[in-house]
Amino acid sequence: MNFLGLADKTILIFGVANRKSVAYAIARTVEEAGSRVVYVVQDDEVRQRIGKLVGKREILVCDVEHEEQIERLRGELAARGGTFHGLVHSIAFADYADGLKPFHETGRRQFLQAMDISCYSLIRLCNAVKDLLDADASVVTISISTTRMASENYGFMAPIKAALDSSLAFLVKSFSSFSRVRFNAVAPGLLKTSASAGIPGYVDSYLYAEQVIPRGQAVQTQEVANAAAFLLSPRSSGITAQSLVIDAGMSLNYFDRRIIEKVVGSQA
Repeated sequence: MNFLGLADKTILIFGVANRKSVAYAIARTVEEAGSRVVYVVQDDEVRQRIGKLVGKREILVCDVEHEEQIERLRGELAARGGTFHGLVHSIAFADYADGLKPFHETGRRQFLQAMDISCYSLIRLCNAVKDLLDADASVVTISISTTRMASENYGFMAPIKAALDSSLAFLVKSFSSFSRVRFNAVAPGLLKTSASAGIPGYVDSYLYAEQVIPRGQAVQTQEVANAAAFLLSPRSSGITAQSLVIDAGMSLNYFDRRIIEKVVGSQA
């Protein structure tokens, strides 16, 4: 049954790094719904690693920090023919090599690099492939559940994700002059991924999230992939320039009585 209407669609997915990647879960989910996936990864090393996961599926390489690689990718995609009915942008990077610092001490180089890779790459890639997208294509990027909470262990990435969220509206508006392409984001709470494991203090925050979330279990990567598949599908045709929050109710439960008692009791 083709409930999502994704059968025989072709989806371009950026950002698969390993088995735990959100992008990999999205790719598996849309393939199960009948879509064909073209993978784009950062470098040849990742391509070899992902090839072991996805077999003979098409895997291209593009490091979005390099303009010439984006141009090369655009040529490769054009040469293969056909159009893309969906695009997934699951690319983010922040340099925490020097450890977490107070936000006001954020380095210019680190901030601009993170902005380039995590936000501007969406704009640049969409511009590069704009004539390869189906007129009713859906573009989905990966944001976070809130950009207003000053989480110390997320460092300077939240303002960058806020810029990513804002970009959705401007992309919708500018693309509307020649297409009906939609741009949305899935905005998950804390996930257990390889990328998140490299963020200082993240594990403690993840364990805290499991205490705050009403069901007692953190958001699962597959839940994010399911929502992304919906946004990629014609079933979500009336949704655009939105960030779909997937936090399993964490944001409504910060003042849970049990949590308050633990905190207040520990200070007694």
